[in-house]
Amino acid sequence: MVWNTNLRWRLPVTCLLLEVALVVLFCIFVRYDPDADAHWMDEKLAGNISSDLENEFYYRYPSFQDVHVMIFVGFGFLMTFLQRYGYSGVGFNFLLAAFGIQWALLLQGWLHCYREGYILIGVENLINADFCVGSVCVAFGALLGKVSPIQLLIMTLFQVTLFSGNEFILLSLLEVKDAGGSMTIHTFGAYFGLTVSWILYRPNLHHSKQPQSPVYHSDLFAMIGTLFLWIYWPSFNSAVSSHGDAQHRAAINTYCSLAACVLTSVALSSALHKKGKLDMVHIQNATLAGGVAVGTAAEMMLMPYGSLIVGFSSGIISTLGFVYLKPFLESRLRIQDTCGIHNLHGIPGIIGGITGAVTAAFANSAVYGEEGCLNTRGLPSVLSTPPSDPQNLKLPGQGRHRLRRSSWCCRAGNTGARQAAPSLVSWPWGVSTLPSPPPGGLPESGEGGVGDKASVLQVLAAGSLPLGSWWSHPEKSRQGWGWGWGWTQALLRGN
Repeated sequence: MVWNTNLRWRLPVTCLLLEVALVVLFCIFVRYDPDADAHWMDEKLAGNISSDLENEFYYRYPSFQDVHVMIFVGFGFLMTFLQRYGYSGVGFNFLLAAFGIQWALLLQGWLHCYREGYILIGVENLINADFCVGSVCVAFGALLGKVSPIQLLIMTLFQVTLFSGNEFILLSLLEVKDAGGSMTIHTFGAYFGLTVSWILYRPNLHHSKQPQSPVYHSDLFAMIGTLFLWIYWPSFNSAVSSHGDAQHRAAINTYCSLAACVLTSVALSSALHKKGKLDMVHIQNATLAGGVAVGTAAEMMLMPYGSLIVGFSSGIISTLGFVYLKPFLESRLRIQDTCGIHNLHGIPGIIGGITGAVTAAFANSAVYGEEGCLNTRGLPSVLSTPPSDPQNLKLPGQGRHRLRRSSWCCRAGNTGARQAAPSLVSWPWGVSTLPSPPPGGLPESGEGGVGDKASVLQVLAAGSLPLGSWWSHPEKSRQGWGWGWGWTQALLRGN
């Protein structure tokens, strides 16, 4: 085998150049948030703070850890179901997430936390960066097994940029509230990934069904990812909610929706199989749709029965999508969706936006109470001054402009319809910011191209290794069992 020297250096050079650029930008722009700075003691005295426990770290770090596990373990292992791409599912997810969180800290910082020439970052910025990368992981699901790591890095660069701009418009300018990211994270990530998949369409992919199909142990590893995501999803939807009742309510609503979603997904999976059996693809994916669908309304007064209804509906719709819609997209629209992200994130994300709009339409002081309405706007729960005098209200982190997905309703003078309107217009806006082909269509690429359409993602990846060749494999895993089986046998033998 002749080793391609140019190919050998392409990935290392790309990674190193990107990281050097990030180091320079962090050196110029990024500094610690006052809650993380060594002058925290001065901050305590100036803010009349009595205890270190009031530092934002102690409120947010547990949720940050849960979200972090979802991004790197949950999404990573969920993508190991393909028997030939287990290494790529975990490894490439690790790569794009590590790059994405650094780029997201900069872009979100410039848009939301840029003061006096610096970006001030704290633990809440880390959570929002993970949210941004979650959207990239969603998009990766449509491209699994079809793209190289260099293509993924380029895609991450563009997607994080578009995500941050879209997020700024929706959350800061239109003041849409999306605590769990049903619209800004899941819907945007799903349709971005589907668009890229359409651009990189591979007409002969149906000839390689065997490498695409799962085997017993690959499905088992993917189920580990599902369980991590399912367990930690209440933390994901409540991570940046306001302290107190809003965060508590977000966790309860997500918990109930996920539980209902499992039963309906299992029921539909069995009912739609001609022998009444369960399809592991449905159990791995459709059971999570409830967490996506309840995201926008997670901290609202949805009520537990409302959460169950959302989970019930999303489980049915997601399973039906896997059975009927996914084959239609590939055969009719030339969209290859490897992991079925349209059914797990796209459609449930739209359901989440509609649910949030309907719930917001019924928001009033009778439902939330006068003080509850103020609290959802980020004000302290105990008011020492009349609400009509905002100059005297002392807010946590006052003077720092933060990205707010929560604190959403009961603005003075707003009717229910006016509160619902931003949610209704937000997800179509997100879809409109997706990448599109140039006017006149996309030129055809050669036989050796990644797809039948040329795109910016192909610039650095031309002539890249076959996807199964990006990793060096232990000898025992080359015998047809896929990754992981060799060392599993060794453990069982006690070697």
